[in-house]
Amino acid sequence: MKRHLFSGTVILAALALILLAPGNARAQMPAPVMEVTGPDVVLADIPFTVTLDISRDTLALSAYEVRMGSASWPVTFDSDGNPVAEEVISLETGRADIELFRQGELVSSRPVRKIPPWTSILPPVLAIAIALLFKRVVPALFLGIWVGAMLAIEVSFGGLLMGLLSSFQVFVLNALANPDHASIILFTFMIGGMVGIISKNGGMQGVVNRIVDWANTARRGQVATSMLGIGIFFDDYANTLVVGNTMRPVTDKLRISREKLAYLVDSTAAPVAAIAFVTTWIGYEVGLIGASVRHLEGLDESAYGLFLASIPYSFYPILAIAFVLMVSLTGRDYGPMLQAEIRARTTGAVLGEGANVDDAAAADSGETAPKENVPHRMVNALLPVLVLIGGVMVSLYVTGEGDNLRDIIGSADSYKSLMWASLLGVLTAALLSVGQRILTIAEVVESWYSGLKGMLFAMIILVMAWSLSEITTVLHTADFLVTVLGDTVPAALIPAIVFLLAAATAFATGSSWGTMGILLPLVLPLAWAVMVANDMAAGHDYHILYSTISAVLAGSVWGDHCSPISDTTILSSMASGCDHIEHVRTQLPYALLVGLVAIFVGIIPAGYGLPWWVGLLAGLIILFAVLKTIGRESDSYPTADSHA
Repeated sequence: MKRHLFSGTVILAALALILLAPGNARAQMPAPVMEVTGPDVVLADIPFTVTLDISRDTLALSAYEVRMGSASWPVTFDSDGNPVAEEVISLETGRADIELFRQGELVSSRPVRKIPPWTSILPPVLAIAIALLFKRVVPALFLGIWVGAMLAIEVSFGGLLMGLLSSFQVFVLNALANPDHASIILFTFMIGGMVGIISKNGGMQGVVNRIVDWANTARRGQVATSMLGIGIFFDDYANTLVVGNTMRPVTDKLRISREKLAYLVDSTAAPVAAIAFVTTWIGYEVGLIGASVRHLEGLDESAYGLFLASIPYSFYPILAIAFVLMVSLTGRDYGPMLQAEIRARTTGAVLGEGANVDDAAAADSGETAPKENVPHRMVNALLPVLVLIGGVMVSLYVTGEGDNLRDIIGSADSYKSLMWASLLGVLTAALLSVGQRILTIAEVVESWYSGLKGMLFAMIILVMAWSLSEITTVLHTADFLVTVLGDTVPAALIPAIVFLLAAATAFATGSSWGTMGILLPLVLPLAWAVMVANDMAAGHDYHILYSTISAVLAGSVWGDHCSPISDTTILSSMASGCDHIEHVRTQLPYALLVGLVAIFVGIIPAGYGLPWWVGLLAGLIILFAVLKTIGRESDSYPTADSHA
C-alpha cells in the first residue's frame, strides 16, 4: 500500500514539474488565436467579406492576413469594431480554402464553395416564375428554398437530397426559432383573434348599424360604404366580409349597382390595411422588412420605423382611397362602371342580365357572424381597437429613446410594443364580452380561435418568405444584383421598377402577401447598396429606401386589384353578391388610372427627390380633374316609369 502511494506521489510531482517548466508555458495557456468564421458560400469574381473571431490576442491586426490561393488581404476592423478582411475576391468556381496567417504562420482555415454569380439569383427568380406559372405561392417559395439550399451545399444528387432536408430542418426551423419572427406570428394571431371576438359579440355590427342609419340616398349610401370600409382598417378580410354583406341590402334599396358596391369594398380593404399602422398586415410587413434589412451595414433604423417612414410614399393605396371618396361624393363614374350605375338607377336592376352570382357564398359564415340575440353595441368594437392603437403608441414611447418623436419611434422595440398592445386589445374585447354576459368564456375562446384560423395560411407564407430571405443572404444575391444593376439602373428609378415588378407578380399570382414575401428580401438590399454606391446613405437621405419599401407594398395591392384571381377581389365579389368578371371589368379602369398617376406623378418624381406631399397633392388634383372631365352622374339619367 505504501509502495503504491509513494509511486503515485512521484508521478504527480513529475507532472507538476513538467507543467510548471518555463518551456511549457504554452501548455498552461493556449496561444492566442483568430479563427475564420465565415462565409460558407462566395460568388466568383465578386468581392466578399471574410469574418473573423479573435480570442486573447495581444498582437496588432497587422500581424494577420487572409489568403486565397496566391492572393492575400489585410485584416482590419469594420464599422462595428469586428475584425474582417474586406474586398476578398476569387476568380474561380469550385471548392477552396480561406486561410488566415499570423506572422506568416497558418492559424486557421475554412473551406468555402465558390459558385457562379448568376446562380445566386436562381432561388428568388425560380420562386417568382413558379408563382406566375402555377398561381400558387407556397409551392413556389418552397421550391426556391430547396434550390437555394442545394446551391449552398452542393449541386449533385446528394446535394439535392440534403437541400430538401435542410430547407425544412435548417432554414424553416431557423425562421420559426427567431424571437423577432415569433413575436410577429403571435401578434398577428392575436389581432386575428380580436377581430373574431368583436365580430361575434356584435360590436362590429354596432359600428355598421350606426353608419347605415345615415345612408338614405344613393350618394350617401356610397359615402357610408366607403367610410365603413376605411373605418374597419385592421383587417382586409374582415373589412370585405363585414362591409359587403352588411351594405348589400342597403345599396340594393338605394339602386346602387353590385359592381359599384364590390368596387367600394375592394378598393378600401387592402389599401387601408396596407398602410394603417395597426393591422393584421403590419406584423407581416414589419417582419419581412426586418428580415430584409437585418444584414444591411450602416442602416440604423428599426423595421417598424422604416415602415412608418414609407407610408407617405405609398402613393397607390392613398390615391386609391382618395379616388373612392371622390367617386362617392361626386356621384360621377366612367367606363363600364357608369353603364352599370345607369342600369341600376334607371331600371332598379342592381345586377346585369345573366350575372353569375353565388348567393350562398356571399352569405357571411357562422364563425364570423354575430351571435344571435345579442346587443349590437358599437363600444364593444371601438374600445378594443382604441386600446390596441393606444397600446402601440404608448409602448413605442416607453421602449424608445431620443430627443424627438421620430428618434423615439425609430429606436423603440416594435416587436415588444406590438405584442403588448395586441394582448391588451384581446383582453379588452374578452372582458367586455364576458362582463356584459354577451359571450361565455368558452364562446370567447372559440371566437378568438375562429379569427386566429383566418391568419394561419398567411403565417405559412410569411415563414417560408423568411426562409427564402435567409437563402438569398447565404448566396449573396444582393451583391450580384448590385454588381449587375448598380451602375446601369439610376437609383431614382428603382422604386418605379420595383412597383411594376410587384404589380405584375401580384396580378399573375393573385396574392399581395406572396408578392411581398418574394420581393422584399430581394429588392431592399439592392436599393440600399445602390444608395451606398451613390453616397445617398451617409447623410441619412433614405427616401429611395422608403419609396422602395412602399413600392413593393403598393405594387402588390395594385396588382391584386387588377387580378381576376386575387383572393380579396374574389372575396369582394362574393360578399357583395356581384358577378366576379363584371367586378373585375368595372374596377379595372379605375385601378389603372390611379396606378398610372401614382407612377408618373408620385413614385418617379419622389425617386428624384421631389417631396412626397407634392406628388400626393398633384395626384389628387389630376384624379379629380380626370373624374370631372370624363365622369358622368348616373343620377342625372331618367328613371324608368315602372320603378318611379
